[in-house]
Amino acid sequence: MTPPQLSRTLGHARPRAPVRIVHLGLGNFFRAHPCWYTEHAADADSWGIAAFAGRGARDLVDDLNAQDDLFTLVSRGADRDRFEVVGALSNAHHVDDTKAWLTYMASPQVAAVTITITEAGYLRAPTGGLDIARHDLQSDIQTLRRAPTTGMVRTAPGRLLAGIAARQRASAGPLALVPCDNTPGNGQLVHQVIAELAALVDDDLARWTEESVTVVSTMVDRITPGTQPDDLITVAAATGLRDRCPVVTEPFHEWVLSGRFPSGRPQWQVAGATFTDDVRPYEDRKLWLLNGAHSLLAYTAPLRGHATVAEAVQDRACQEWLQQWWQVAATHLDQPPDELAAYQAALMRRFTNARMNDRLDRIAADGSLKLPIRILPVLRAERAAGRLPPAATLVLAAWVCHLRGLSGPVRDPGADSIVTEAAGPLRSAVVAVLAALDPALADDADMTAQVYAQCRELAQMRGQHFE
Repeated sequence: MTPPQLSRTLGHARPRAPVRIVHLGLGNFFRAHPCWYTEHAADADSWGIAAFAGRGARDLVDDLNAQDDLFTLVSRGADRDRFEVVGALSNAHHVDDTKAWLTYMASPQVAAVTITITEAGYLRAPTGGLDIARHDLQSDIQTLRRAPTTGMVRTAPGRLLAGIAARQRASAGPLALVPCDNTPGNGQLVHQVIAELAALVDDDLARWTEESVTVVSTMVDRITPGTQPDDLITVAAATGLRDRCPVVTEPFHEWVLSGRFPSGRPQWQVAGATFTDDVRPYEDRKLWLLNGAHSLLAYTAPLRGHATVAEAVQDRACQEWLQQWWQVAATHLDQPPDELAAYQAALMRRFTNARMNDRLDRIAADGSLKLPIRILPVLRAERAAGRLPPAATLVLAAWVCHLRGLSGPVRDPGADSIVTEAAGPLRSAVVAVLAALDPALADDADMTAQVYAQCRELAQMRGQHFE
């Protein structure tokens, strides 16, 4: 007999809450993190979320709609799975449902917009501002100038600004934007992108945006791999319910926020969220110790035949590289040594959870975007102190090997050019790849020499000989 599917009518979750949060970027991490925190807020019954998925997630939206926008969250501990049905998502929409997007954004009930579109979704130029040379952005600018509240736009920044314009037109009151993407200074990033786009579209809209739209900086942390077919079977067997789109995540979760919510927010602190005046110390700790370690393992461990994080940290060589990186990175963090030691111990427990099946090829994607924020700040600080730690350059060397085809397919927004730069003689490839990250790296002769030597050593693990 086919198990019944999730349904609010059958009492599998609380009734839908009124929509007071709009979310852009419906995916697994959103459902495991901001959606979960909203589910566990003390006033959850008053804070429903309407989420909009990207163009590649039409099936996900249809599946969620078919089961009353409910899903099962599986907290996968080292010992067992724990299951809960999350009901914080009141409505799921396709991203091209323009009417729904603008209607929500023009509602005085809506107080905040949370965002998970990855750093790439903000369409920044290498200089950090909006990449207005892009054809899709140029098209959005023209559309927003002609009819700013039609919402017929193609990019995430354009969609956000179209919603803000609809809110201004409806006199719906102030709004908070809450980016939840894993990138440093995400609040400042969003403020800059939206302010620049608004200034290109309409002076009055730009003024209203500056006066009425706040941006909250956040640090987010919860490892959430992609859902696998076996996960659907596991959920059905454990709960007796059919769920087409469960989410598997780790038990650990952390959310740190800094900024104003002028129209209110859920009581996320009851679920464990931290509100602070400065996110940066938490952000650096997470980016360098967790994400930096992830990048280190993603590029080095496959060269030793490993496919998951848990496999990698059982390898003595990988353990040593990890400890060396943490020792270097911790030097530049502004927290007491005992707190940093406890954080690293907790990370190791998370990494050794083999039941998470956290694949290294997933983490290895988008290295050109990740390495500049996870590795380079520490490396620059070390060079400024006159040091050149092998633990920091090892990540860059392993990435060069990855780009040269030693550890699986390259998935990166800059793959077309950077894979070409990594080809050919190794010495010139090292210089070209480092220059793509930061020209100053390529000008550092000691650094390029060290990366070159480490590339050769790593290649030998795969039986390759680079010159």
